[in-house]
Amino acid sequence: MYNMKLIVSLILCVLAGTQAREGFGPGDQDWGYVTVREGAHMFWWLFFTTADVAHYTEKPLIVWLQGGPGASSTGYGNFAELGPLDLNLEPREHTWVKDANVIFVDNPVGTGFSYVESSTQLTTTNKEIADDFVELLRGFYEKYPEFKTVPFYIVSESYGGKMTIEIASVLDTAIKGGSIESNFIGVGLGDSWLEPVTIVQQWAPYLWSVGAVDQRGRDNVQAAADLTKELFEQGRYVESTNQWGTTEYVIWDEAANIDFYNILTPIRARGKWYRPLAKPEGATRDEEDEILERIMAQVREALGLEAQWGVQSNAVFSTLSEDFMKPVTQVTEYVLDNTDVKVAVFNGQLDLIVCTPGIVLWLDSLQWSKTSEWLSAPRPPFAVNGYYEGFEKHAGNLAMYWVNRAGHMVPSDNPAAMDYILRKLTNDYDGNVKRA
Repeated sequence: MYNMKLIVSLILCVLAGTQAREGFGPGDQDWGYVTVREGAHMFWWLFFTTADVAHYTEKPLIVWLQGGPGASSTGYGNFAELGPLDLNLEPREHTWVKDANVIFVDNPVGTGFSYVESSTQLTTTNKEIADDFVELLRGFYEKYPEFKTVPFYIVSESYGGKMTIEIASVLDTAIKGGSIESNFIGVGLGDSWLEPVTIVQQWAPYLWSVGAVDQRGRDNVQAAADLTKELFEQGRYVESTNQWGTTEYVIWDEAANIDFYNILTPIRARGKWYRPLAKPEGATRDEEDEILERIMAQVREALGLEAQWGVQSNAVFSTLSEDFMKPVTQVTEYVLDNTDVKVAVFNGQLDLIVCTPGIVLWLDSLQWSKTSEWLSAPRPPFAVNGYYEGFEKHAGNLAMYWVNRAGHMVPSDNPAAMDYILRKLTNDYDGNVKRA
């Protein structure tokens, strides 16, 4: 007997004009470029949901934006955190594709498979990044108009969060102005670079509190952080960014090469610091880089792409060095007070680079209509499958989630907590959180 649900799904796909195809790894996919400005080409890679539904439009559409700036969503986010395959090219149990249509966007232009024809076409401000993203979305909707009415969310990590809150403001304005149609509901800001100076100022206290430095080390880190702040307040933004990097080197010296992204990561006793990814068992940092580069070479061939992956990423960071340390405080306050966009902030307790104390201090300093309600709101724990996975706090359209046993990469470090946060953000929470 024919599977009637499958037949109905196929008919609906034809009617909706889907152009899903076989890409790299399991499941229906599609990918392409949108020319967001002359000479600036942004790459997207869509994974249609594998949920047991009659049609993929029954599930939300989620864009994942990586940080850096210059880190690739199609690489790091996809294979190291939440895509259908992990770095071993084995099926990931907790992939988001089980519950949503997921697009990995290499953003801003110059990142991953996205590229510019001239370095002058790279972005220099957060606002330019947001404008480009709205053009990307407009181009995507032209190819898939059925997604215009599907609930749409942007979830991000690190510098991606700084980009995302600006995108929320620009996209909401475009929707209200009638220049784009989108069922834009909310954003998730994971371990996000939202107020860099405040975050950096909390590095020394955080390291001191977990026993990673002694008094002398704490004072040395604080002195370097204070200079970062001083340069920023003087308007010497590029120098402040450079001093941020110097402060990191001070920490590596004082805290024996501690991993900025998860302070509990075992660090081999060697002189050169390295940042682990979500790595295959036993792999070193150098091996991880080689693994991802090999994977992305295979992806490039499978998808028939001409652009080399990641060759412009360093230029992306350099071009944004003046904007790097600038906060997104005012735009966040605007989104909270002037839009209906849901803003979910989440942070891993083991993250140093975007430490939770810095994020909480910044959130508490926001000046918006519900500041008093936010400051007095309770912070109950949340549990998944009988285990406490963190704490949450809500006021108006703002939520904060403290995530236990996770560092910078919450989706891979604590997928159970991430599943809970996603379900709350997308209104798919039934009180039990039954994971797929």
